Amino acid sequence: MEKLRIGVIGYGNMGTGHVRNLKAGMVPDMELTAVCDIAPARREAAKAEYPELAVFENAEELYQSGLCDMVLIAVPHYSHPGLAIEAFQHGLHVITEKPAGVYTKQVREMNEAAAKSDKVFGIMYNQRTNPVYQKLREMIKRGDLGHIKRITWIITDWYRPQAYHDSSSWRSTWKEEGGGALINQNPHQLDLWQWMFGMPDRIFAKASFGKYYDIEVEDDVMAYFEYDNGTTGEYITSTGEAPGTNRLEIACDMGKVVVEGNRLTFYRNVISEREHNRINTVPFAQPECWECNVPVDFSGGAQHVGILRNFAGAVLNGTPLLAPGEEGILGLTISNAIHLSAWTGETVDVKNFPDERFYEMLQEKIRNSTVVKKNAQVVADTRGTY
Repeated sequence: MEKLRIGVIGYGNMGTGHVRNLKAGMVPDMELTAVCDIAPARREAAKAEYPELAVFENAEELYQSGLCDMVLIAVPHYSHPGLAIEAFQHGLHVITEKPAGVYTKQVREMNEAAAKSDKVFGIMYNQRTNPVYQKLREMIKRGDLGHIKRITWIITDWYRPQAYHDSSSWRSTWKEEGGGALINQNPHQLDLWQWMFGMPDRIFAKASFGKYYDIEVEDDVMAYFEYDNGTTGEYITSTGEAPGTNRLEIACDMGKVVVEGNRLTFYRNVISEREHNRINTVPFAQPECWECNVPVDFSGGAQHVGILRNFAGAVLNGTPLLAPGEEGILGLTISNAIHLSAWTGETVDVKNFPDERFYEMLQEKIRNSTVVKKNAQVVADTRGTY
């Protein structure tokens, strides 16, 4: 196989972006052969711009066409697992957009299907290509920070006005999107959290639903994470703040690390705080600290194209995946746990997450939905659906 033949499922916002990158030759080991979308207007748009591509009405037609070795799934969240499972059954490699799904129960089924197949499975966690987070992860794994005491991530630069929520009938609803800020804007950060720091053991959260907008899902969240080793975390996110903040701060034995403005700064103690505390005899004395601007490529990395190039390498050459699809359940578990805690007022056991209980409560939210989006642009729907 000289090139990996790829079909894109969903010709919406994300799907059209992937198609442009592929047609521009930005992933040399992939050849775009097909697109599908259930929306007639989307199909016509694809045919008009790329007449050489096969354009299908649904995924089943694409799967059976024999034109693809793999598919990239870029549709609304609820459909990710089902389409991936069907693709595996047709002997295709799969990469799915984030999030892996809406609830852990369905994502476990997807992971089981991937495990039964002999196909490569990836997820579009493009922030893992960012050299800043790669360097920070490397520092943590190497032990440069010592014991991590506290992690605080304020990620409020996701501002979305009411016009955004009204731009499509599926946005910001339990039934169609499955949540708000956590399921739409935050999957990358929740993935990066577990990728760098590991999964928290317990989560307690407060969330506001429709605090800033005429929506039924969350638009403001504060979550508290606990680890059995004593590490604590604070995760603060909102789509209602302008200007917003994106600041990750890590307090550790060896000082403090700050990631902000795509810069990585290590306020490094000469000796660890715990060692200083053990040997120091001077009241109010602090360990000597150096401000170190960690050298790293600040470009942001190869992002979506980088994930696709890595995926092609995995299929064609056995290159290890940067973002294995099976890991999509980890960040989603954190998201689901935050929702569950906010709904119930309980501290949620992440290690033994109650998949079924969350699913049942989500179904209740869907049944009790009262939001009618009078201004939603149904005709100009941007979801790029299957």
